[in-house]
Amino acid sequence: MFEVEEWVGGLWHRAVTRYADDRFQEAAVTLTQMRKEVGVLYRALGGERAVRIEAAAERPVTLPRSFWRRVAGSHRRLALAYLDEEVLALPEEVALFPKAELNREIYRMLAAVAAQSLPGVSGWAQNACLRYAALRAAYPAVRARYDAMVSAYIPLRGTLESLPPTLQDKEVRLRAAMLSPETALIQDTDIDGVQPPPFWLYPSLRTSEMSVRRDAASGAQMRRPPAAPEEKVEKKARGEYVQDHDGDKGLLVFRLENLFSWSEYLKLDRTADDSPDEDAARVAEDLDHLSLSTQEFGGGQRIKLNLDLPSASEDDTPLGPGLHLPEWDYRSRRLLPDHCLLQPMLDHRAPPCAPPSRLRRVVREVRARFEMMRPMRVWRRNQADGEEIEMERWNEFCADRIAGGAVEQPMFKSFNGRLRDLDCLLLADLSMSTDAYVDNDRRVIDVISDALMLFSEALDAVGDRFALYGFSSCKRQHVRFHVIKNFAEPYTDAVRGRIVALRPGFYTRIGAALRQSTKILRDQKASRRLLLILTDGKPNDLDLYEGRYGLEDTRQAVMEARREGLIPFCITVDKEAEEYLPYLFGDKGYALINNIERLPRELPLLYATLMEGK
Repeated sequence: MFEVEEWVGGLWHRAVTRYADDRFQEAAVTLTQMRKEVGVLYRALGGERAVRIEAAAERPVTLPRSFWRRVAGSHRRLALAYLDEEVLALPEEVALFPKAELNREIYRMLAAVAAQSLPGVSGWAQNACLRYAALRAAYPAVRARYDAMVSAYIPLRGTLESLPPTLQDKEVRLRAAMLSPETALIQDTDIDGVQPPPFWLYPSLRTSEMSVRRDAASGAQMRRPPAAPEEKVEKKARGEYVQDHDGDKGLLVFRLENLFSWSEYLKLDRTADDSPDEDAARVAEDLDHLSLSTQEFGGGQRIKLNLDLPSASEDDTPLGPGLHLPEWDYRSRRLLPDHCLLQPMLDHRAPPCAPPSRLRRVVREVRARFEMMRPMRVWRRNQADGEEIEMERWNEFCADRIAGGAVEQPMFKSFNGRLRDLDCLLLADLSMSTDAYVDNDRRVIDVISDALMLFSEALDAVGDRFALYGFSSCKRQHVRFHVIKNFAEPYTDAVRGRIVALRPGFYTRIGAALRQSTKILRDQKASRRLLLILTDGKPNDLDLYEGRYGLEDTRQAVMEARREGLIPFCITVDKEAEEYLPYLFGDKGYALINNIERLPRELPLLYATLMEGK
């Protein structure tokens, strides 16, 4: 049914937003179009390779707005660029100039200035100016391009007379800082209320959020009353941080069917089942989703939540007290000694078994294919030198010598055929992400199990020595290292049983597992030693081991393996792997399998390709 009100409202909305919008959409340039160029430029000028390039979220700003902007409700939030230890955040779209090339220039300038490293400077506004001063000094060719961009940008800010008198002095200081960043002396408060330059770097939103959480946590710790005895709740739950309502902003007015209604916010926690604090533990036990508040007052009772770790009777058997391993801290640029505890484990409960019936036909095909690659040693006869004398030739020579007509001729035989001097260790990621379903019947861990089975059958058929390990983690003091098959153990039904019995673990602290795998493979005697890593995602754990910290530790562990003469190679099914694996393993140090269902067949073939190319 045609609604006149709705049609008129749509016309009004389009008209108002068109008058309020000062962007040049016909010349708009997006981050998606510039991402590759920005990444190359940022890293070529010295930017950290581990820093991700992402779209910046909008943040609230207070600016003088025209009549049409106030009516349209626009220009209250802006996407401003920022840089922190893990992310270079850039606007998702730039449509500031009527020429697309100038809009592209903003992305280039932001990438170039972000690559400049400066000592600690108090004030982000002064830091933004000093970054451009350093860029202009290091690359004189940039000076003319920067001046052209600023000269084109300042007229778009409007005239000084269009601003309130209280903001005109700030606008003058800001324009002077943009025109001459080398001599700028500007404070953060000098741009409050005026349009922020789109080519400056601003404080990180991520840092602000984390500081709010830390401040809230520390404040709650200081104000927490004496706690009651702790009650353990063995519970898995998903958590998130939520914003609290403000008590002075509780009036809600809205129009519903031409009738005004209002409601008032009261600090009454309905999620607690209207029960006293002593029932908080029972409520938490019933919840599958926990929302963590950052409010300044805390409850009088603490609830301790632990991961649902398996009991000793249901878990794999620990092998020894565990191994202390270092971990790389990129912030201090040093290895932290004995920072992780890695626990080797063996599944003694897995019954021996043959390959599953669904894989038997594929196993026969794989073994037949790889048996053809097994090195064959044959005798080469009539050689001038060799391991043994060829008796038939020797007898002929002796007879000819007695007869007086001996002629020297080749009479040795030797083995022909190269031996594969190769050892391979495969390290499989068994984190909880492998518990996800691929289809209605199979999980990721089931596909990984099938892949390890076919991989093992292939290497057993070709005669190469190999070992299989899996890993997961729950913080640095509990890195689980599952022994599936070591180099000294033959490939039997017992190993097949452990492969079939694989199950998802916890998190992905890959650095410690890589270092232990490097130690194992380093002690092997083969001239070529291949370290394969099979994973489905980024390094992560419950503590600091995520983001850049996890990536840097993994990269350091890969470099340690290469220094030991090993060949590390990563095989992944993560569709976002191209964003971080080149930094960890190099451009040719990984392979992406887009369809995880093809992993079992692709893994043996990929191994064969690696061995032919190395």
